[in-house]
Amino acid sequence: MGSVMAMAYSPDDLEPIERASRDEIATLQLQRLQWTLRHTYDNVNAFRDKCLAVGVHPDDMKTLSDLAKFPFMTKTDLRDHYPFGLFAVPREQLTRLHASSGTTGKPVVAGYTKQDLVNWAQVVARSLRAAGVRAGDMVHNAYGYGMFTGGLGAHYGIEQAGCCVVPMSGGQTEKQVQQIIDFRPDCIMVTPSYALVIAEAFERLGIAADEISLRVGIFGAEPWGEGMRAEIERRLGIDAVDIYGLTEVIGPGVASECVETKDGPVIWEDHFYPEIIDPVTGEVLEDGQEGELVFTSLTKEAFPVIRFRTRDLTRLLPPTARSFRRIGKITGRSDDMLIIRGVNVFPTQIEEQILRDTRLGGTYQLVLTREGPLDNLEVRCELQRHAGNFTGSERDAVAQALTQRIKTSVGISVAVTLLDVDTIPRTLIGKAKRVIDERKIQ
Repeated sequence: MGSVMAMAYSPDDLEPIERASRDEIATLQLQRLQWTLRHTYDNVNAFRDKCLAVGVHPDDMKTLSDLAKFPFMTKTDLRDHYPFGLFAVPREQLTRLHASSGTTGKPVVAGYTKQDLVNWAQVVARSLRAAGVRAGDMVHNAYGYGMFTGGLGAHYGIEQAGCCVVPMSGGQTEKQVQQIIDFRPDCIMVTPSYALVIAEAFERLGIAADEISLRVGIFGAEPWGEGMRAEIERRLGIDAVDIYGLTEVIGPGVASECVETKDGPVIWEDHFYPEIIDPVTGEVLEDGQEGELVFTSLTKEAFPVIRFRTRDLTRLLPPTARSFRRIGKITGRSDDMLIIRGVNVFPTQIEEQILRDTRLGGTYQLVLTREGPLDNLEVRCELQRHAGNFTGSERDAVAQALTQRIKTSVGISVAVTLLDVDTIPRTLIGKAKRVIDERKIQ
């Protein structure tokens, strides 16, 4: 384990708002919500039309609970008004554009004013400090640069935090490892799946976890669970913390874990107002109840979002290390859920069961096929590099144990295929492709 957990944390490390009372936070949120609703209503025709259709007006925003009166924004809205139809400032006031990959339709385009970029850098810098990174540290940034928000979003936050950034981007794994060896950075920012690829490269070189300079890793852009956290920490010798964000809301830095607690990402509630709703009815749920995460931006000028439905499933948790509320680990996305013979399944549920066995690695694939009217799920996973040579009977025992754990915990029967290390293709840039749905091509 790295040295971050042993560091002393002083109240002086926190901004005043991170120590504020809930009443102070709520007062600020209400002021900023009122401004955001008015700014969006006055400058975004599509939002104003939606408000008129349901009979609400920014003046109706008297208390925080009044936000529930306003209409939701969805990814469909963003695509229907591609590229700039939901922007609240003229194009001439934009300083930068980012966009999603657009793999399932038109990309989502996000615009930023100069002040938006200042705010974004500040929340990412705050996320770094929460992770135990301090001014003067060096941060290896392996998030992809370009239209994806990860690379540049992290980059300017690293600089804002007073740190030295290594702008590596994704891919070129051998070069990534060599630079970590040569430059000896304190922190890495990357997707959790690619962190395992980097760990494997160190292992092939015979470099042990305690020989790697990294103290902490800040991982996001895809769901990952406690099993993956333990796997990354063990193999890289670091503290692994979760950062949350999405293009529509701003990018990375909407919420981030504190290294001293590692109990779920803290939402920076002075910039982003969270709700949890029933994904079917849209009803706002109480804190602690599982549902769909919804965000309203509080300070964005160019591209404000009002009650944006993220499709991420989680729950709001009470404050611990900071005065802001937290989100539980994202269990999955409502649109990523697999339905296998009537059972709702998220890939992270399978991942947790794989990583309960230290002989298995964190690289896996879920292959869906259909036999007649029935769906079948094959779980392909690899043995750890250190597991050694297994006999056929030993492999069968590992596979049978995993099959049983999945049946018991998830409630479905699967076929487990155990593979040698380095068999499954690695993710070199971006998010890992965990699910292969062959039902669509049969």
